Amino acid sequence: MAEPGLPRPAAALTSLVRDIRAAAAEDTMPELTFAAYRDFADTGNRLRYEDRYFRRRARLAARAAQALLDPGADLGPLADTLWSVCDEYTWALPAHERHGTRPERCVDLFAAETAHTLAETVAGLGDRLDPRVAERVRDEVERRVFAPYADERPLAWEGFGNNWEAVCGGAVGMAALALLGDSPGDRDRLGAMLDRSRRAMASYLAGFGDDGGCAEGVDYWVYGFGYFVYFAEALRAYTGEDLLAAPKVREIAAFPHRVALGGGAYVPFSDGSERPWLPAGLLTRLAERFGTPPPSVVPSLHDDHCYRWGHLSRTLSWHRPLSAPEEAETSSYLPDLGWAVHRGRHAFAAKGGHNDEPHNHNDLGHFVLHTQGESVLDDLGAGEYTAEYFRAGRYDALQPSALGHSVPVVDGQAQLPGRDRAAKVLRHGFDGGTLCFDLDLTSAYRVAGLRSLVRRFRWFPEGRLELTDEIDAERALPIDEIFISRRRPALSATAADWGGLVRLMRGMPQAVVEELLTTDHHGQPDHVYRLRCPVLAPAGRSTHRFVFELR
Repeated sequence: MAEPGLPRPAAALTSLVRDIRAAAAEDTMPELTFAAYRDFADTGNRLRYEDRYFRRRARLAARAAQALLDPGADLGPLADTLWSVCDEYTWALPAHERHGTRPERCVDLFAAETAHTLAETVAGLGDRLDPRVAERVRDEVERRVFAPYADERPLAWEGFGNNWEAVCGGAVGMAALALLGDSPGDRDRLGAMLDRSRRAMASYLAGFGDDGGCAEGVDYWVYGFGYFVYFAEALRAYTGEDLLAAPKVREIAAFPHRVALGGGAYVPFSDGSERPWLPAGLLTRLAERFGTPPPSVVPSLHDDHCYRWGHLSRTLSWHRPLSAPEEAETSSYLPDLGWAVHRGRHAFAAKGGHNDEPHNHNDLGHFVLHTQGESVLDDLGAGEYTAEYFRAGRYDALQPSALGHSVPVVDGQAQLPGRDRAAKVLRHGFDGGTLCFDLDLTSAYRVAGLRSLVRRFRWFPEGRLELTDEIDAERALPIDEIFISRRRPALSATAADWGGLVRLMRGMPQAVVEELLTTDHHGQPDHVYRLRCPVLAPAGRSTHRFVFELR
C-alpha cells in the first residue's frame, strides 16, 4: 500500500541527498561474524557488533533512499544489499535477545525497524526490483517479524509504556501497511496487526503524565514519539483515524521545546544528551499539526548513527520550510516529571521525580547550569551501554549513579534506586523574578539518624543560583556536597571557578577536586571533574548554602 518512490525533497535537503549518494556508492558492507555476534554474551560489550550492524544499515538506508528518489537508479547494489540483509542470522541485536526465543524471530527495536525499511523499499520500488529479491524480502519479513507479531502470545516489550512499544509497534504496523495487500485474507491479517499496534500506542501514551514529559530525555522522545507519529500518520492515511488528536499528544509534542536550554541545547537528564538530534521531518509535521517550532538545522544522513528508515524517509517526504513561531516561554515546569527549567541569557534546570524512572539515574535534586552555549554544571547523560548497564551493576557505572550527579552524599551513603525513593515537590513558583523550587529528598537516602533533607533552589535569571540544603538529624552527620562538570574547577581560598563561566562563591572551605575517567555513550574517553565539598550537619537542624555566579 506504499506510494511508489519518494517525493522530490525540499531544496533545503540538498546536502542530505548528497550524503545519501555518497553513502550509497560505498562498497563496504561489514560482515556480521560469529565472533562479533558472541561478543556481547562473552564480554558484555555491545559496541563492536553494533558498529558493524549499523554500518550495514547505513548502506541499506542510503541505497534504498537513492533508489526511491531516482527512478533511473541502478538497483544492482541495492538488490545485493537487500539479499545480504536477508542472509543475516538475526535482525535483532544480541543485547536484546531473550532466552526461549529463536534469535531470528526476536522482534526487538531493530528487527522491527529492519522490517519497516525492507517493506517500504520493496513496496515503493514495485516492478523495478527483481522479483526474486522482492519475494525473498517478503518471505523474510513474514518469517522473522510478521509471524511472531501475528501470534497472540505477548512479546517481551509489550505493556511497559516506554519507547519500545512505539518503535516496535509502529515499525511493524508500517511494514504491514506497506506489504499486505487487499485480498480478504490480507485485510483480516492487517486489521489484527494494526489492532496490536494500536494497543502498543495506547500503552506508550499511558506512560506519559498529563504534562507530556519524557522521563527518558529528549533523545528517547525523538525515538519513541517519532515512531508514534510516523505510524499515526500512516494509519491516518489508511483509515482516516487520527491518533494525534488525543489531548495528551499535543503536550508530548511540546516536550523538547519546554526543556530547551537555548542554542540547540536541551536538558540532558536521564540517558539523554545535551545536544540531541531532532529529525527535520518529525519537527515539520509537528509544526504543521501543533504549531511547535520547525527544524532550524540542515539535516545530515549521519545525524542518526543507527540510520533509521523512519526518520530518514519522513524527513525526505515531509520536510519543508516553515516560519518559526514567536519565541517560546522562558520558564517551564513539568509537574509529573518534577522538572523545572528556566532559560534566557543563562539557563537553569533541576529535577525531582523518583529513582526508578525509565533509563533511571539516581539523581533526585540534581541540577544543570548552562551559560555561553555550555552546560558547565553538567549532567553526564548516558554511559556506554553494556550488559551490566541494564542489569544489577547499572549503578556501578558513573553516569547513572548518584556519585555522577550534583546531589549530596550523607554519612557516606549515596542515593538509592527504587520507586519509593521519590522527591516531594514542596514549592514551585516565582517570588518577583526569582524562580523558587524546593524538594524534599529524604526518601532517597537510608541513613540512620537522618530525619529530613530539603533542597531549595533560588534561581535569579541574571545568572545567580542560591542552593540551600536544610538537614534535620538525630546525630551529627558528615555530608559531601557534590558538583559535577566536564570542566576542571580552579580552587582558591574563597571560590571554585569553572573556566571563568561559573563561580561557586560560598560553601566550599575544604573543597577537593576529583578527576574521573569514564567512557561516554559511544565508548569514547570522557573526563569528568567532581567537586566534593565536605560539611558537618550537627544534631538538630542545620542549613548549608552554596552560591553560584554565572558569567
